[in-house]
Amino acid sequence: MTDRFSHSQPSLSGPASAGFSVTPSDTTDLEEATRALYVGTGGDLSVVMLSGVTLLLNGVPDGSLLPLRVTRVRATGTTASEIVALA
Repeated sequence: MTDRFSHSQPSLSGPASAGFSVTPSDTTDLEEATRALYVGTGGDLSVVMLSGVTLLLNGVPDGSLLPLRVTRVRATGTTASEIVALA
């Protein structure tokens, strides 16, 4: 497989090159800070931003792609599911 961008530095405005499923937790950080979150099944989403601030996003719609730099998706306050972290 050829990757014509292999010599380019990734930027936050570029496409994600990795991803992983998210299990919300009040105590465990994600394996790495995100570039964005995908929410398959909508609902409320409680996150800890890279800055350390905790935010509650109410009523996130199904299939949302949120450009958020987060370190944790909290279980408390999160009703959304099928969450994927993009990095």
